[in-house]
Amino acid sequence: MKVEFTIPGPPQGKARPRVVRMKNGASVSYTPDKTVFYEELVRQRYKDASKGHKFSDSLALRVTIISGYPIPASKPKKQQASMLAGEIRPTKKPDGDNIIKIVCDALNGFAYKDDAQVVEMVLIKRYIPGAGETVVRIEEAR
Repeated sequence: MKVEFTIPGPPQGKARPRVVRMKNGASVSYTPDKTVFYEELVRQRYKDASKGHKFSDSLALRVTIISGYPIPASKPKKQQASMLAGEIRPTKKPDGDNIIKIVCDALNGFAYKDDAQVVEMVLIKRYIPGAGETVVRIEEAR
């Protein structure tokens, strides 16, 4: 089985946990709200696309993520055309490993038991027209 879904909006990477010191001197760490909300969006989009399917705990998986970045309006038309044609690729943040991390961590316990089941990963960063989107495909590794 293969499950494919789209996350609307520009690609987002997993933010590092934040640590704050309390008045009593204790330190508390927390996950930034932006990461929490994005992970919930990933889970919701998966649930909608999978119709409740969860991959078997013993299955080795392949995850393909295609991150579509919006083209900056400030770029000249010629450069925008090169971006759409794939001649210019987005070598900017978020880093690819953080994109993979936020998607795979969000799906722990929902799409699969643990992201340790993922044995193949493909990440493609490209420019697309519009506001951006991230397409995720999960399937059995062959």
